[in-house]
Amino acid sequence: MMQNLWSWLWPWEPSLLVALALAAMGAWAWRARHRLGAAQRGLLAAGVALAYIVLHTRFDYYSEHEFFIHRLQHLVLHHLAPFLIALAWPESTLARWPHCLSRLGWIGRPLREACAPSLTALLFNGLVLLWLIPAVHFPAMLDWRLYRVMNWSMLVNGLLFWTLALRGAAPGHARLSTTRQITMMLAVTPAQIALGALIFLAPQELYPLYTLCGRAVHGIDAMADQQIGGLILWIPGAMMSVAGILLVFARRLRGKRHAAHDAGLCDAIAPASVREELPLAS
Repeated sequence: MMQNLWSWLWPWEPSLLVALALAAMGAWAWRARHRLGAAQRGLLAAGVALAYIVLHTRFDYYSEHEFFIHRLQHLVLHHLAPFLIALAWPESTLARWPHCLSRLGWIGRPLREACAPSLTALLFNGLVLLWLIPAVHFPAMLDWRLYRVMNWSMLVNGLLFWTLALRGAAPGHARLSTTRQITMMLAVTPAQIALGALIFLAPQELYPLYTLCGRAVHGIDAMADQQIGGLILWIPGAMMSVAGILLVFARRLRGKRHAAHDAGLCDAIAPASVREELPLAS
């Protein structure tokens, strides 16, 4: 059994970029271990492990031969893995991002523009639509270079978007308010629902590539495969935004409770004369 598990986890198509990215993330996690709580370490490990599984194991083979598995791959790369990693970033790391960009000199300016909240949100839906256009999807699945560009574009954009949406932080930009964070997540939801519904309700096969190349899962025909893929885009993708909104709301309410608690302590500790002067001072 362990041998079968190892063979499944062994890189299906070895990629130096994936190996370097994982090594860099591991090195950063080791250096930041004292600033990460147990929950943050767990979230980071889960996010990186999920990204590795869908990018670099036999899962990648199945995603090339089944449309619904390909949609699962992009659900992980664009939503779930970045969502978990964004929650794991310590505040000290987010605070140092502007300083890191400033040290890059002239390279930092285009990177800062590429991380703009409006562009990140626009690309979040734009990339999904681009790679699902049948005329684009067909060559992207056949050319290994385009295939890797497609997958990495989804992962990088997902990391930027969810770090903005959940933590309100982007390299080189001011922190987003809670209202803007929630607005970002609400704004990207309708397009994903509509696109998933269109794929699910399509009366004909939109992606014949999977039939031409041979399907890896027996018993699922072309239309069923396409409909399951449409549902994955339609429902779980939208639910990730709902989960993000609830987390941001919960963090905002927790912050208000802490502020109210601290204010109550100040009132209890301060002398009566000071408490009387506080309204006038404010």
